[in-house]
Amino acid sequence: MAPELLQERTEGVLLLTMNRPEVLNALGGRMMWDLLEALQGAATDPEIGCVVLTGAGRGFSAGGDMKARASGAKPPPVTPEAGADELRSRMECSRLLHEMPKPTIAMLNGVAAGAGMSLALACDMRIAGTSARMTTAFANMGFSGDFGGHYFLAKLLGPAKARELYFTSAKLDCEALEKLGLVNRVVPDAELREATMALATQLGRGPRVAWRYMKRNMKVAEEGTLAEALDAEAIGMMRTRETEDHKEALRAFVEKRPPVFKGR
Repeated sequence: MAPELLQERTEGVLLLTMNRPEVLNALGGRMMWDLLEALQGAATDPEIGCVVLTGAGRGFSAGGDMKARASGAKPPPVTPEAGADELRSRMECSRLLHEMPKPTIAMLNGVAAGAGMSLALACDMRIAGTSARMTTAFANMGFSGDFGGHYFLAKLLGPAKARELYFTSAKLDCEALEKLGLVNRVVPDAELREATMALATQLGRGPRVAWRYMKRNMKVAEEGTLAEALDAEAIGMMRTRETEDHKEALRAFVEKRPPVFKGR
């Protein structure tokens, strides 16, 4: 049986591919636990400078496995509290994509719906093929929503637009996604992997200590005051100016050449 999560390492980049194409990479089976484990490892792996998340086949992820739910198969009986604890454990994938101390990119190769959309929004950046589509989808299924989508949409678009997209389950094509700023760029489907991996490789070769502090600064900026953001920036600057990467950048500037960062 093929693994439900494919992992590929190249030039400082970890490419994670959700591999349940027969159900449009619905978030069921072992896949989410494997993804959680992979993200936990990537967060602390000094050899990884960037993480890319995508889906196998014709889509990113359809979100929850509605076919399995509709089949009538009954999960083991649990209390709502126990079920919430188990779901919250899987939802750590969103937090790690958003907060791990290195850049994360969603490579959108088709539909990203429900929790699949939430995972894409959790990433720092999103590169979309022309076939990319997004929808919150939860209202259509009588669900409230999970994996952080409320948080990310409200931050990216503001509360009013986020509410609209949740209440209506509007389907957004690549043009709408680009116009709203939900994706960083749109490229032809045939060029999606090349374009995404080129960006990921650039980031994977970058100053990894600086990435750590940039991510921390962005988190403070999202959730804290201006004074707290300024404090975080000051700490980060004092730390990064002592790195080997900064000293290499200074030499490269004087020698008029690109710097070669080592992540130290």
